[in-house]
Amino acid sequence: MSVSHSSRLNKGVRDQYMKLPQGNQVQVTYIWIDGTGEGLRCKTKTMDHEPKCVEELSEWNFDGSSTGQAEGSNSDMFLIPVKMFRDPFSLDPNKLVMCEVLKYNRKPTETNWRHSCKQVMEMVKDIHPWFGMEQEYTLLGIDGHPYGWPENGFPGPQGPYYCGVGADKVYGRDIVESHYKACLYAGVNIGGTNAEVMPSQWEFQIGPCEGIEMGDHLWVARFILHRVCEDFGVVATLDPKPMTGNWNGAGCHTNCSTDETRRPGGLKAIEAAIEKLSKRHAYHIRVYDPRGGQDNSRRLTGHHETSSITEFSAGVANRGASIRIPRQVGQDGFGYYEDRRPSANCDPYAVTEAIMRTTVLNETGEEPKEYSPSEESRMVRAVVED
Repeated sequence: MSVSHSSRLNKGVRDQYMKLPQGNQVQVTYIWIDGTGEGLRCKTKTMDHEPKCVEELSEWNFDGSSTGQAEGSNSDMFLIPVKMFRDPFSLDPNKLVMCEVLKYNRKPTETNWRHSCKQVMEMVKDIHPWFGMEQEYTLLGIDGHPYGWPENGFPGPQGPYYCGVGADKVYGRDIVESHYKACLYAGVNIGGTNAEVMPSQWEFQIGPCEGIEMGDHLWVARFILHRVCEDFGVVATLDPKPMTGNWNGAGCHTNCSTDETRRPGGLKAIEAAIEKLSKRHAYHIRVYDPRGGQDNSRRLTGHHETSSITEFSAGVANRGASIRIPRQVGQDGFGYYEDRRPSANCDPYAVTEAIMRTTVLNETGEEPKEYSPSEESRMVRAVVED
């Protein structure tokens, strides 16, 4: 299995330096989303004291022409700290900080979905929206071949791998457990993890988080995952269909609830939300992956525990539906619903914003133009055929 050269460096030598005292100075790593809308970048600065809150962190800048976010002739971009975590790699008192990116004119970049998400979450804060997102990912060697798969063939059919145990059923658990512990140390709200249906595919869950916290915690959990994988010399891909054929794709199922849905009798509010979502299917498909539905068109086929990208559906305990109402919620009559359409590489800020716009702010159409059902069907078909 092909792993990176850097992972083969002597970690014992590194540990010798990591144990050195750093006086009163603190390393703060700024993290941001690049121009692809799914790649993460970072750089580190020294502070002369440990910041106690994100407001103590200064703005910074970077070369946007090297991240697909600016022209070389006007390349300085602003990094705005928004959420701070402990650093599980260089340890206390060092920090990780999630940042928004602003252009030279102080307007958000095209891939800064957090800016508008924050505005929407402020508008709906009185209903206390909670989210939980299930991040699926696939481990690859640096040659792009799934980690642990035979070099010149395929593993046995899907079935024994989901939540599996044993060397012949799961690959890369060391990475998964290291990521889990690193998230707990950082203060990321990680809820759990499990092996997924396709071998070398895994999932971790973030949440419940309220409002804007959902995107902040998931993006930092992704950063920690990529950084852990770097140490092990493998790659974590969020591609929604990394292997063609009879293999499951990778999604980011999004669970949502509000004060109303969580109260006894809340099932009626859930059904009302689903009705609103059904009328904006094309809009949500466009928002749910960075390429406006093109990535998800490879995954949402109606097979392998997915719904069809061209049709909206909902059902209790139905993992082949666009929206699933968990069986327990159906029995209790209140709780949450699960949107199974977002792709593994979705932007959680964009996903949670869209759900709130449709189900709570009662927006129709798309910003602000309204589309007829026939137009919506045409747009979804265009995404699939692209």
